[in-house]
Amino acid sequence: MNLSSVLAQLVVPLNLCAALLLLALLFFIIRWRKLAFSTALSGLLWVGLWSTPAFNILAGSYLEQRYPYVAPANLAQADAIVVLGGHTAQNRSNWFLPDSASRTSSRVRMAADIYHAGRAPIIILSGAALDGGVSEAQMMTQTLMQFNVPPSATLQEEQSLTTEGNGFYSAQLLREHQLQHVLLVTSALHMPRAMAVFKKQGVDVLAAPAPPQIVAPNQLSFSLWLPSMHTLQSSRSIIKEYLGMTIYWVRGWI
Repeated sequence: MNLSSVLAQLVVPLNLCAALLLLALLFFIIRWRKLAFSTALSGLLWVGLWSTPAFNILAGSYLEQRYPYVAPANLAQADAIVVLGGHTAQNRSNWFLPDSASRTSSRVRMAADIYHAGRAPIIILSGAALDGGVSEAQMMTQTLMQFNVPPSATLQEEQSLTTEGNGFYSAQLLREHQLQHVLLVTSALHMPRAMAVFKKQGVDVLAAPAPPQIVAPNQLSFSLWLPSMHTLQSSRSIIKEYLGMTIYWVRGWI
């Protein structure tokens, strides 16, 4: 497990809270009572904040609004559409509602809509096989066929395991096929990091994010201030993005 994965696991709210509570217990045993109290309180506050919809919306919408959603018909003309593998909150249409869609369908549907709107003649699917089986690129290609996109209009990039890899290997494929102007499709939350990576690779890229997910649903039963385990679990994707952007900046990838 690399450093990025270790850090990602550590800052998961429940994991960090457990680590801080254990540290607080140690401080209590050695009679550092004030430090023990403040450490334990920090862990509980970390969990409390991320289990609250209002805090998730505040933190997540900042990233989602960096590149606002544009309807496919209103996007600029391009040489190709690049779709990144992965998923955010299982690609639910709304962060705070139960799971419904498959893990790749929202990004792939966006790409299909852009293709059918005539914005670009070819779609590049980027993503390796994370479990050693069928690659994400192949799975997305199969889903595109359900949206009436012919396989002849697709190219697969099947080497990338990270966002940095998405940019590096997609840039190679674009140069190989002499494709210059690109519409980049990923989740709205992931778009700031993805755009920075592709620009670092020298790709002429425009953002075409899937619709934002981190918005308050229009339901009377929904409360911005009512904590829930569902919200806490979903918050991992927001934390991952902030951590990912920090690590990518340190490593010079963005």
